[in-house]
Amino acid sequence: MDFGFILFSAAAELFSPTTAAYALAALGLAVHFGYSGLLNFGQAGFMAVGAYGFAISTLSFRVPFFVGLLIAVVCSVLFALVLGIPTLRLRADYLAIVTIAAAEIVRYVVTTNQLTSVTGSANGLAAFEGGFYTMNPFPEGTYFGMNNRDFFIRIVGWGLVAVGCVLVWLLMRSPWGRVLKGIREDENAVRSLGKNVYAHKMQSLVIGGIFGALAGMIFTLPRGAVQPANYGTELTFFLWTCLLLGGMATVLGPVIGAMIFWVVLSLTQGVLYGLIESGAVTWLTTVQAGQLRYILVGVALMLLMIFRPQGVFGNKKELAFA
Repeated sequence: MDFGFILFSAAAELFSPTTAAYALAALGLAVHFGYSGLLNFGQAGFMAVGAYGFAISTLSFRVPFFVGLLIAVVCSVLFALVLGIPTLRLRADYLAIVTIAAAEIVRYVVTTNQLTSVTGSANGLAAFEGGFYTMNPFPEGTYFGMNNRDFFIRIVGWGLVAVGCVLVWLLMRSPWGRVLKGIREDENAVRSLGKNVYAHKMQSLVIGGIFGALAGMIFTLPRGAVQPANYGTELTFFLWTCLLLGGMATVLGPVIGAMIFWVVLSLTQGVLYGLIESGAVTWLTTVQAGQLRYILVGVALMLLMIFRPQGVFGNKKELAFA
């Protein structure tokens, strides 16, 4: 078993585009739940809306990259309004029910055979990333062991994560952010002070949804394809895992949580596959090992919730509302 290769593969996940996408989407969940107390179990739906909004506008209407980006953001805003208008005046668990159902509705709609010419049905859409890579300023070559395309998408992905972190940090230090924290603790008290709780909740849902839409684009661009199978409910729960690992009401917590999540997955897969290939483990197949790694991550998450429920970077004071 080559431990050096296993460690190198795990380290590569720290700054992969997928990790950046998870970090950005989990940061949106931090805005929703960590700072506002909104139970959003449909962040995968926002990612799908962003990815499909960009891919369909690019392939069907041949719009430039930035127009497709704008369309993806607008689609996520409309999706947030559709979810929030009927539910945000009700208890938080209604939003949880609606969001998880809406995410599944989006996934089933794009899988419909009648929309194959637009969404690609179960096969998805491909070859829409050309406009993005035409902006690549890096010439052909190798950069830190990566080709220019891989290096470019990493720069863009983690650049968006950095901008998102700064934006969330500034927002939560502003009067608007302090109102959100007050809503999270006791929305009736905030309402008694004359604040529009409904409007602040809606704004939080929209902002976190935009983060999810941008994450959906970063998630699909390296693959050059968007497929509905990638946006199941398990994606949302992976994002919640990242959020809980790092800390719910922190700026860097979701980012570090996404890094830990993918490093641990890569390490456990590498070790399990190595043990199987070396013959040290004969009772396990590679397919079973792929599922076992998620079980191990789940056990680690349960231990974290027992011994450090506030997350790696969280503060126990932030648990008062939970």
